[in-house]
Amino acid sequence: MTDAAKLEWRAGEVPVSTRFDDPYYSLENGLAETRHVFLAGNDLPARFRDGFQVAELGFGTGLNLLACLQAWRQAGVGGVLRFTSFEAFPMAAPDMIRAQAQFPELADIAAEMAPHWETGAQAVSLPDLEFRLIVGDARDTLPGWDGRADAWFLDGFSPAKNPELWEEGLLTAMGQHTAPGGTAATYTAAGFVRRGLEAAGFAVERVPGYGRKRHMTRATKGTA
Repeated sequence: MTDAAKLEWRAGEVPVSTRFDDPYYSLENGLAETRHVFLAGNDLPARFRDGFQVAELGFGTGLNLLACLQAWRQAGVGGVLRFTSFEAFPMAAPDMIRAQAQFPELADIAAEMAPHWETGAQAVSLPDLEFRLIVGDARDTLPGWDGRADAWFLDGFSPAKNPELWEEGLLTAMGQHTAPGGTAATYTAAGFVRRGLEAAGFAVERVPGYGRKRHMTRATKGTA
């Protein structure tokens, strides 16, 4: 049986994991952080095309999915966005819906997705989206995944508090499931994470982070 996320609400309406003592998104502006780190960090929406595969370590509140789907629709890309997320401790549907409600800009998409969360769906098919949630420890589930990502959102909790999701072995598996020229982005600039990405075959750069985080990490997989 899968363990559910354990959380409490702080600073108004920000969910914080009590398991990892870390907020699910920026206390300043979670949506702005997502757009800066994961969308811009992967050069999106410019790289979108039919069948583009986003993969994510850490589904959390689902905020990144909603923001990505909004960017896809606003860009007017034809076809289907593929989005796969790996999550060990899924958030209960009422908590996820409550968290998503904090972002009025995403209200339409949040309302569209809410019925799927309420039924516990781990796969959602829309005319422009194929979403899959893979529940379990990513160290076990990612190696057997049949996909290859064009862009990775590395959004686990802080490496200091959730080191399992940043282990070199997991990053190696991530690299093996990345298309040539694929990218990854994360809010952390921790040295061991950058070294793990380099060992996995990525060219890594440290770039300006969001808000109070001076730096973040962008990585590109070689095409050879």
